[in-house]
Amino acid sequence: MKKKKVLNKKRSPQLEEIEKRRLWIIMGVIILLFSVVFIKFYQVMILDHNKYKKQLKELSYDTVEGPSAPRGRIYDRNYNILVDNIAVKTIYYQKDKSLSTKDEIKLAYQVSPHLNLDISKLENRNKREFYVEIHPNIASKKITKKEWEKLDQRKLTSNDIKEMKIKRITDDELNSMSEEDKKAAYLYYLMNKGYAYDEKTIRTDDVTDEEYAYISENNKELGGFNTRLDWERVYPYGDTFKSILGKVSSSSTGIPKEEKEYYLSKGYSLNDRVGISYLEKQYEKYLRGKKEIYQVVNSHELKLIEEGKRGNDIVLSIDINLQKKIEDILTEEVIKTKGEANTQFYDHSSVVIQDPKTGEVLAMSSKQIVDGKVVDHTSSILTSPVTPGSVVKGASILVGYNSGVLKMGDYIVDECIQVRGTNEKCSYHTLGRINDITALAMSSNVYQWKTAIKVAGYRYSRGMTLPLNQAAFDTYRKMYHSFGLGVKTEIDLPVESLGYGAKKDTQAGNLLDFVIGQYETYTTIQLSQYINTIANRGSRLKPSLLKEVHEATNDETLGKTIYENKVKILNKVDTKEEYMNRVHEGFHAVINSSSGYGRGYMDYRYSPSGKTGTSQSFIDTDNDGVIDKETITSTFVGYAPSNDPKMSITVVSPNSSRPDTSNSFASLVTMRITKKSTDAYFTLNP
Repeated sequence: MKKKKVLNKKRSPQLEEIEKRRLWIIMGVIILLFSVVFIKFYQVMILDHNKYKKQLKELSYDTVEGPSAPRGRIYDRNYNILVDNIAVKTIYYQKDKSLSTKDEIKLAYQVSPHLNLDISKLENRNKREFYVEIHPNIASKKITKKEWEKLDQRKLTSNDIKEMKIKRITDDELNSMSEEDKKAAYLYYLMNKGYAYDEKTIRTDDVTDEEYAYISENNKELGGFNTRLDWERVYPYGDTFKSILGKVSSSSTGIPKEEKEYYLSKGYSLNDRVGISYLEKQYEKYLRGKKEIYQVVNSHELKLIEEGKRGNDIVLSIDINLQKKIEDILTEEVIKTKGEANTQFYDHSSVVIQDPKTGEVLAMSSKQIVDGKVVDHTSSILTSPVTPGSVVKGASILVGYNSGVLKMGDYIVDECIQVRGTNEKCSYHTLGRINDITALAMSSNVYQWKTAIKVAGYRYSRGMTLPLNQAAFDTYRKMYHSFGLGVKTEIDLPVESLGYGAKKDTQAGNLLDFVIGQYETYTTIQLSQYINTIANRGSRLKPSLLKEVHEATNDETLGKTIYENKVKILNKVDTKEEYMNRVHEGFHAVINSSSGYGRGYMDYRYSPSGKTGTSQSFIDTDNDGVIDKETITSTFVGYAPSNDPKMSITVVSPNSSRPDTSNSFASLVTMRITKKSTDAYFTLNP
């Protein structure tokens, strides 16, 4: 067998040169990379050492915010303080993450003897949970061998086992707990109530000097217990206007659960105190204080690094002295009226006084009598609609003028009318041949009905058919809306209702009810905006309670003005100036003419104008969802002086009498309240 020859080929000099070059390139790249790494390492460790040390310090610089800072004060228009803050001693607990359940129980036993704790608030469930924690061996014996096996088999969870232990604690075992155990149990419950690592308020009501001193002097050894001076809202004028001033959450409740996402997105903490109703809520952005910022020195020590600041002060349009007089008048009158005949279903009256030139609310109140006791009912001004009656006829008659079916000074015969398919309809009294001024002064229904029939495109004749004309409804409704009736007034409060408005008009006869205020319902604040719009001759103004905002100061003085409310015109009523002036003449005649139905509502010395209203209303007396009683609601809207109004007033007394009784007595409660309220205003503003 022949052997193969192995040929030894020599590598060419060119190939060897290429390989050498490649090797040098690789070595050069490696050296370059090492050089870059070395230079960077040198820069970080030597040149930029202080810079990165500072950044590391900043990253480990743990800061926390203090509790909610005191809120701004609230003043009335004359700079009387309506809401202020007072310092309140508070004991709180902030859980240390390093503490075990056993440590917290030990802490509860250590601290509880030094605090006045109301253990009557300790619920049975809390006692059982605490008993399980302090007697783990006894509690474990209440679980059977099979149940432990099921836990191992994952047929039961540890929470299931815990619940079994809690439920199986006997009453005798609970009764064996001493007073010391119960105090510790209640404190332990307070320490763990709510979110685990949130600050818990332990004591804030009537904290004694001894309690406060014990926690303050020993806070470093008490694993999360500490003290601070918190704040509470105080009301120098007591309950006057208090419901509309609103409420603030407590440090234990924090932000409302239903608004959690909103407040967290604004940078709030869960336990922050916020305005939860009316003006406190509406002007949270101004009243909210700026919290203190602390650096965490160790587990229980904080170093103040940024001062807190109380919130800005707000000044309201309310005149608190007028407000108090109105509330006193209402309190007296609702009691008096409830004692009159035929007032079985009457329970409250409401008043709103505004400045027609600015829309500022000067006073607003409603008082309700419940089981012989008078309570605040002011929220009803914004949320409870009423059937307004004839007060709306100022808007109704403008539709006649605008449509061209009625000329100023036109005479119409006030007689009982009858449209096919309806009962005969009359004014309160048959008035004969009257013009538009007399129609307003004597509150003629027939004048408005005959005008409305013309607006619908027909001429009245007895027994006529009145077809449905949706355009006529729309025309009247558009005019009403331009006065604020049936639309939101945009008052600066977080709640406001629209009242009842028909979604679809189905009966032509409802148009006749509409034009005399017997079809749709409106709130008292809507009626106030309506009369304000008439008083200022056609500008619908946004009702406002805020007048100014002032920067917070460190003393009792007001700081610089940072916001001043401006008059906001929502719309202008689409009518001619002479038509609006004609309505003014009619409203003046209501009170000042010898035949006007508003005589006696406002003193002639004030040169007043206004309009009365009496409407049929219906109520459910037994809460079964069925309307079963007819009542009479009395209303009044007015302003003074007529030529240059300084004030407007709206008074509403729902269900003030009944028409379906043998007794025809109708209370004059609305007249009395109007007269006394306007007297109060002009006494304070001569």
